[in-house]
Amino acid sequence: MIRILLVDDHSLFRTGMKSILETQDDMEVVGEADTGEAAVEQVRQSPPDVVLMDVHMPGIGGIEATRRILRAEPGVKVIALTALNDEPFPSRLLDAGAVGYLTKGCPAEELLDAIRRVMRDEHYLSADVAQKLSLSALVNKGESSPLAKLSPREMQVMMMITQGKTTQEISDALYLSPKTVSTYRTRLFEKLGVSNDVELTHFALRHGVIELGG
Repeated sequence: MIRILLVDDHSLFRTGMKSILETQDDMEVVGEADTGEAAVEQVRQSPPDVVLMDVHMPGIGGIEATRRILRAEPGVKVIALTALNDEPFPSRLLDAGAVGYLTKGCPAEELLDAIRRVMRDEHYLSADVAQKLSLSALVNKGESSPLAKLSPREMQVMMMITQGKTTQEISDALYLSPKTVSTYRTRLFEKLGVSNDVELTHFALRHGVIELGG
């Protein structure tokens, strides 16, 4: 039996995924989490076989959660299942140790196939993600995207700023000093050509990092 942890901040989406997965004789949902922090804690307490991980969630988000999960339990298979399919998100998740990347619009059959494949120690990328990764490799690994200028930590800070987190909240979540968080904020403002949090949020909306009402 493949034991699966669902990680997504939308309860309705988790409910839909659970209903699909539990129709399978070889799969069971053993837990749900709505933040990256909660996912890490659940994995530490009772490691599943597979984690279906969203990217953009409250708190540390899916990229950092993937890193922490795999540091704690290297044998867990993490599959990104997210609305974000543009670079640099796929590359960042794969670099963090994810073994699969699918978009939320994929057919149920593809999701089930991906889960079974990663359990056979294969990697799985949906066709649209694989195509974009190939294209980005032709343009210097996605450097045509402004987001590709950001380091993984700058990306995390950006996503938390767009969630409305304060410097202290980001500091606590990422185990950084407030001064270090402020330094990252300054660097990403310079790299993206914005001057404040409002402009940064508008930038994130334009590039699909966040959605209105998200």
